Amino acid sequence: MNTSRRASELGELADGAAVDLIVIGGGITGAGIALDAATRGLSVALVERHDLAFGTSRWSSKLVHGGLRYLASGHIGIARRSAVERGILMTRNAPHLVRAMPQLVPLLPEMTTASRALVRFGFAAGDGLRKLAGTPAATLPRSRRIDAQRAVELVPTVRRDGLDGALLAYDGQLIDDARLVTAVARTAAQHGARILTRVAASQATRTSVTLTDMLTGQSTDVTARAVVNATGVWAGEVDPSIRVRPSRGTHLVFDAATFGNPVAALTVPIPGEINRFVFAMPEQLGRVYLGLTDEDAPGPIPDVPEPTPAEVTFLLDTVNTALGTALGPGDVGGAYAGLRPLIDTGPGRTADVSREHAVTESPSGAISVIGGKLTEYRYMAEDVVDRAVALRGLAAGACRTRNLPLVGAPSNPVATLRSPAELPGSLVARYGAEAPNVIARAACERPTDQVADGIDVTRAEFEYAVTHEGALTVDDILDRRTRIGLVAGDRARAEAAAEEILAEIAFRQGISE
Repeated sequence: MNTSRRASELGELADGAAVDLIVIGGGITGAGIALDAATRGLSVALVERHDLAFGTSRWSSKLVHGGLRYLASGHIGIARRSAVERGILMTRNAPHLVRAMPQLVPLLPEMTTASRALVRFGFAAGDGLRKLAGTPAATLPRSRRIDAQRAVELVPTVRRDGLDGALLAYDGQLIDDARLVTAVARTAAQHGARILTRVAASQATRTSVTLTDMLTGQSTDVTARAVVNATGVWAGEVDPSIRVRPSRGTHLVFDAATFGNPVAALTVPIPGEINRFVFAMPEQLGRVYLGLTDEDAPGPIPDVPEPTPAEVTFLLDTVNTALGTALGPGDVGGAYAGLRPLIDTGPGRTADVSREHAVTESPSGAISVIGGKLTEYRYMAEDVVDRAVALRGLAAGACRTRNLPLVGAPSNPVATLRSPAELPGSLVARYGAEAPNVIARAACERPTDQVADGIDVTRAEFEYAVTHEGALTVDDILDRRTRIGLVAGDRARAEAAAEEILAEIAFRQGISE
């Protein structure tokens, strides 16, 4: 995906190219729908007014959650499906992007015997979900109790006074949520889907939509056999009959050294809650993300939500109950917040609202999907395409995504040009089997150099973001194809390299034209 392909495909639509399905929204749900439809043999165009993963899909906890929390709250269907979808991602779709993450619950004096028993029972239930889903223990190890010494080895800054060991369980962790969206969208493009960013959709009906190129201002009316609204918390802008209840989830970003460079997620029960925790999770780029809140977020939907001071205080206060040395606002390197597109079911805490999804048909005829969760994106996409096929009589094959490897998975047919053993481990972690291509196809100078001292992203990755992953701007590169932008200081140091590489690519394109 690049500017040349974008221009060509926009031209095809303007010239009246036949389209079976138009998908509005370039988050994980929209990308998943585009992939499901394209692999069934349908002609697909996905349009996104900003960039891939611009909204909620880049603001998650980076977890492919097995559903334990939903089991505890009685949502058995979601729990089972989540475990199944987690296993599909870890073993078939994206084993390069999702790995087992150890979650450590320290057994401290404040944790009652009843609370310990409840957590242990929950972890055992999680083991049962894993087995039910058919995910092997080699992929996702079973839970167990460990002693205090081992707990400190995994999370060095855990509070040691009174530490009576810890409970250890495992869940799926994404190297990055925005990278998953990009991989799904690129796999859809691999199967013929048109993936068009910076293209706004308006006046959506049963069979048509007006598309506006945000770079040129040009608009065109496009007809299709079905139109799908997958815009998440913005769904009501496409279909005013939809009522979404946004819930804000906030995370704080720390230098991993602040937590002693942990290799497990410190998992701290929220006082007064039965099945809610705060997680301090080791992440790429030498960081730890601390989250998560669940707060009602009424009112206008901002493009980029902001954490509140109260949420920052809540996260710090909660994690400090399990740390030997308390953290303060000065330790926070960055922060982000995302809005969950929950179905509005009336009053009550957003934490208690079901994470089920719904597929509806608007009075104008557009098909909308709301609710759901990142882990179930593939299942949701299958449901949406099934509904579109049934409602519009589309000639489509059966769903293929359950066993479909995404770009970067070892069995995806993207040729590798160089041995991964010669490459930086951080590059392989982000690109999987495709990593050799990132370096081999680079035309920039010093492709294996870091974009800035201390940031383990190569210059070749910046170039690849533009030439293969559809990045059009510095923000696309820094804030979504990589997550350098989550820390303002890192962003400032890497910005010049992004600008340089964008200029080089534009210059080369100008010569070739």
